[in-house]
This record gives sequence, C-alpha cells and structure tokens, in this order.
Amino acid sequence: MEHHFTPVVQFSLLVKAGGRLRKFNFRKLKSTEQDTMTVNVCDDRGDRILFNMLKRETDWQIMQDNLPAWIKQNETGLRQALEEESKKW
Repeated sequence: MEHHFTPVVQFSLLVKAGGRLRKFNFRKLKSTEQDTMTVNVCDDRGDRILFNMLKRETDWQIMQDNLPAWIKQNETGLRQALEEESKKW
C-alpha cells in the first residue's frame, strides 16, 4: 500500500508596506489545481486582512480588488518575497 504525503506549506515574511514592516502570513492551498496562497496581515488598527494570491504563468497576482492601497501598491514586493520563499519548497 502506497501513501501519498503532501506537506502543508505555510510561512511568514516581513515585508515593508504602508511605510512600515508588516508580518504577512502565507499558506498554500493544496486542494486546488493552481498554485494558490491565502495571505493575511494586520492593518494599523489590528484588524486582520485576508486575501488570496494566484500564480498565473510566472507571476503571483492578488485576486481581490477591495484591499487597502498599501497592499495593492506593494504587490511587486509580495511577488518577489513569494518567489524567494518558493525556491525552498
């Protein structure tokens, strides 16, 4: 009997966004056919913001539109951080 083991990929990265370092928490969804990451981060009031990033061809893209400007403006930084981290797994 063969067992197929799929590890859960989850990590946190400090990324400068909105004028300060913020801790972005990433978790890879393993139930989808496409590479999808759920991301959460706290805003200045301590409220948690949740969104998804999807890998399209070679780049990661934020999938929601109703996010604070400091997240959308830092999409390139998040892409680079994800690419660096994905080399490890």
